[in-house]
Amino acid sequence: MGTRLAILGAGAWGTALAISAARHHPEVLLWARDAAQVADMQAARCNTRYLPDAPFPEALRLTHDLQEAVAHARGPDGLIIIGTPMAALGSMLQSLPDDAAALWLCKGFEKGSGRLGHEIAEALRPNARNGVLSGPSFAHEVALGQPTALVAASSDTALAEQAVTAFHSDSLRVYTSTDPIGVEVGGAVKNVLAIATGIADGMSLGLNARAALITRGLAEMTRLGVALGARADTFMGLSGLGDLVLTATGNLSRNRTVGLQLASGKKLAQILHDLGHVAEGVYSAATVWQRAQALGVSMPITEAVVAVLDDRLSPAQAVGALMGREAKAEGSAFSV
Repeated sequence: MGTRLAILGAGAWGTALAISAARHHPEVLLWARDAAQVADMQAARCNTRYLPDAPFPEALRLTHDLQEAVAHARGPDGLIIIGTPMAALGSMLQSLPDDAAALWLCKGFEKGSGRLGHEIAEALRPNARNGVLSGPSFAHEVALGQPTALVAASSDTALAEQAVTAFHSDSLRVYTSTDPIGVEVGGAVKNVLAIATGIADGMSLGLNARAALITRGLAEMTRLGVALGARADTFMGLSGLGDLVLTATGNLSRNRTVGLQLASGKKLAQILHDLGHVAEGVYSAATVWQRAQALGVSMPITEAVVAVLDDRLSPAQAVGALMGREAKAEGSAFSV
C-alpha cells in the first residue's frame, strides 16, 4: 500500500502538489477550510480561483472536514502536507496528533516570534515527525506537470524518504536533506531578496545589477543560515541558490512583483490588495532583519528592503545606500 496523503490548504501551492501526487497515487485528499470552496472545486474539478487551467485527476478527493483529512493520513503509512501560510503553521501543527507525520510548504519566519517552521514544530510537537518540503517551484508549472525539483528536509531521514515516495514522479524530482534549518532559511530569505531584485529591475538598473544582487544576496542568506546552525553547502542547493534564482527572476514570483511595483511608485498597501495572494517576503522581511541583528549578522540588502517596505527610504535612496557602502574584499561567502 502506498502513502496515504492529506494536503491541508487549497491555495495555489497545496492544490498544485495535490494534483501532481494524485496523478500517480490513489490516496490523495485535499482539505480546504471553506465548504463553499470545496463544493465549487468539486463541481468544476479544478481550483477555479488559483489554477483554473489545471484539471483535477480522478483520484484526487476533496473535503472541508479537518478531522477527516487528518484521520486519512495518520499512522506510519500516512503523510500530512501543510499548505497554509506561515501565519497559520502553528495552529495547524497544534491540531495534529503526534502520530501524524507532517511536512510544511510555507517559507518564512513567523511574525512576532521570529521562529522558523522547525522551531515552531519543536515547541508544539517535540515528539512528532516533522519536516519541510521546499525548493524552486511555481505552483502553476507543477500543476501542469512541467519538470520541477524539490527537497524534503528533516532530521528524520525516513520522513524525508516518505516524501520522495509520495511525490517523486517523471515530472517532479524530490531530493532529501538532513538540514531543515538551511532549507528553511533559504526559503525565507530568498523572498526578501526577490523584492530587492524586483525593485532593481523595475528601476531598469540592468542585468549587471540583478546578478550582483542575487550573488550578494546569496552571501547574506548563507551568513544568516550558518549563524542559525545550518550547513553552508545547503545554500548551493535547490532551496538556496535554486529558489533564489527562480524567485528573483521569474515573472510568476509574487515577491518580485512587489518589488517591481514598488519601483513604479505604487504604495505597498495597494500592491498587496491588487496581488490577492500572500507575498511572504513582505511579512518576513522585518523578522529576517531582526534575527540577523540579534546574531550580529550583516545583511545590508535585507536592511534596505525593510527600509523601503517601511517607507523610510524610496527605492532610489535604498540603491544609493547600498552602492555607497565601503569597498570590501569579496573573500568567502561570509564577507560582509
